[in-house]
Amino acid sequence: MKWLEVIKLRSAGKNSESLKELLLSFERSSQPALVEMKSYHHAALETDLTVHLHWESSRLEQNGSGLGLRLAQAFKEFGLVDHSIWVEEEK
Repeated sequence: MKWLEVIKLRSAGKNSESLKELLLSFERSSQPALVEMKSYHHAALETDLTVHLHWESSRLEQNGSGLGLRLAQAFKEFGLVDHSIWVEEEK
């Protein structure tokens, strides 16, 4: 099963260097079912960030993966966080 975990951060822009370091530390973590981890910033608001965790596993984590939950929790010190899980449509 392929699924996507999306963690969005709306930040006030404070501690941007700390946020970049935090994100790098999470990108280095190894997870067996993690296919890809990508981060994006909003085109107009560089303080808005989203991280996409692409998973392929036999079991769906409806509340999020351990990695996603840790990342969402860590982001809370920087601003408002939204964490959601998406399942790929089968064709």
